[in-house]
Amino acid sequence: MSDKSEKPGTHKKAVILLSGGLDSATVLAMARSEGYACYCLSFAYGQKHSSELDFAHHLALQLGAAEHRVANIDIGAFGGSALTDDGIDVPDAAAVDDSIPVTYVPARNTVFLSYALGWAEVLGSTDIFIGVNAVDYSGYPDCRPEFVQAFETMANLATKAGVEGDQLTIHSPLISLTKGEIIKAGTELGVDYGMTVSCYRLSEAGEACGECDSCVLRAAGFTEAGVDDPTRYARR
Repeated sequence: MSDKSEKPGTHKKAVILLSGGLDSATVLAMARSEGYACYCLSFAYGQKHSSELDFAHHLALQLGAAEHRVANIDIGAFGGSALTDDGIDVPDAAAVDDSIPVTYVPARNTVFLSYALGWAEVLGSTDIFIGVNAVDYSGYPDCRPEFVQAFETMANLATKAGVEGDQLTIHSPLISLTKGEIIKAGTELGVDYGMTVSCYRLSEAGEACGECDSCVLRAAGFTEAGVDDPTRYARR
C-alpha cells in the first residue's frame, strides 16, 4: 500500500475498480488528480440489481477515464449473500449487529482485485486503486488494511511483472477515512455524488431505499461533511 503516485500530467496507467458507488467514484477522482490515465473495471457478478453499472458507466465518462470495461462473472452462482441470493433479504440498518453482515459477498474483493491484476499486467500498469474503507466498512473482512497488504504481497509473487521487478501497488486511499472525510475529499475534486449509488436495495429506477446499512452510512456521511445529500430515495 505504499505511495507511488505520479505527478499530474505523466499519465501513468492505473486500473480503478469502479462500482458506481460513492467510494469508488472518489477514488477515481483522486487517481485522475494524481495524473493517472484511469482504466476502470466494473463487474456484473450476479448482483440482484445491475443499475449500478449504468452509474459506473456515466461516472467513467464524467470523470475522464481512459477506458471502462465491465467483466461478466458469476460469484452469485454460489449464493451466500443478501446481495446475490434471492433467498436472503437485505436487512434494515437497525437489524445489523456487530457480526459480519449478510450483505458480505464471499471472496468478492479477492476476485475483483484478481481481475484488475490481470488487466494491469496487460496494460503494463503497476498501480491498482480500490475504494475499500476500514472505518465505515460494515464489518467486511476484505476491506481491512491487512487484506489489501496481503493481496499486494501475493500479486508481486504471482505475476511476471512482479518477478521481473516491476512491483505492483494496491492503492487504498480511503482506507482510514470516515465517510464524511471521503465526501469532503471528493467534493473538492468535483465529484457529483448525485451520480453515485450505495444502496443494497436499489430500485430498477436507481432509487435508494434509505433504510439499509449502506444508505444509513452514506446519509450520515453527508451530514458529517456538511454537504447536501443528493441521493434519490424511493421512500422520501
